[in-house]
Amino acid sequence: MTEHEGAQAPVGPIDASRVPRYAGLATFARLPRIEDVPSADVAIVGVPFDTGVSYRPGTRFGPSHVRESSRLLRPYNPAQDVSPFAVAQVVDAGDIPVNPFDIDEAVAEVERAADELAARAPRIVTIGGDHTIALPLLRSVAKRRGPVAVLHFDAHLDTWDTYFGAPVTHGTPFRRASEEGLIDLTASCHVGTRGPLYSKQDLVDDERLGFRVVSSEMVEEQGVAAAIEAIRRRLGDRPVYVSVDIDVLDPAHAPGTGTPEAGGLTSRELLRMLRALADLDVVGADVVEVSPAYDHAQLTGIAASHVVYELVSLLAARAAAERG
Repeated sequence: MTEHEGAQAPVGPIDASRVPRYAGLATFARLPRIEDVPSADVAIVGVPFDTGVSYRPGTRFGPSHVRESSRLLRPYNPAQDVSPFAVAQVVDAGDIPVNPFDIDEAVAEVERAADELAARAPRIVTIGGDHTIALPLLRSVAKRRGPVAVLHFDAHLDTWDTYFGAPVTHGTPFRRASEEGLIDLTASCHVGTRGPLYSKQDLVDDERLGFRVVSSEMVEEQGVAAAIEAIRRRLGDRPVYVSVDIDVLDPAHAPGTGTPEAGGLTSRELLRMLRALADLDVVGADVVEVSPAYDHAQLTGIAASHVVYELVSLLAARAAAERG
């Protein structure tokens, strides 16, 4: 299927054979803006916010960096055998402007904007920004789909309680989401976690909050295929929200992030795991924690742009299948 049945074909990216990749719109993969099409199936939106970080700042510049790094993406995805921009209308919805001085207000602004965008494009991939934004995004998704299975790729659990007494930061979104009933406690999963914790109690609390762990060590020892099997067994047939902190990758693959940890996944391993979700009901996604000031030669931006591309491919193929 290459176009909407009975409707105008989707508007795709700028043709690289006519306009050089370093020119043209500064949208993700040089896609059309949401204002330029009558309707959309999948929207990519940025949230330039990093007030919730606990170590290195700069992820407020992540959305623009990932967009710039996406210029070399092409319209056919051979790994998933889909042309995502042809089978569905994919757009760049710009950025959600949020208050950089007030976390609570910023979180409320993201939730409201996600609700409004979902009315125009039912499938959303968000580029952060720090991981705080996962909380309002899950609030928005849960209004439409109820509690979802969260597939969380990250070096860290992000289920801690508070930092300096603050309950909403980039290290706490999944604790708050679990407490609010946004997460399916029987089907959620962390992937790629590694490194030191504050105590063993962190793991006890994490399990109580509804998560199982597929650690970076497990991937190394048992292989990617075993990790994929464990992930799919945990997710079952639930609707899935995918949240990717780019620090799930080893710093060799993604140096441009705020809290790097040694011993992470390779970009190849992460992309393979995402492609294994092709037959699941992925209802939304985010890619967060790209901090360009610490990047080198766009290593992190390029990795993140490919992660977004794989997620968009999943969502576009799903939209096309549901349309028939």
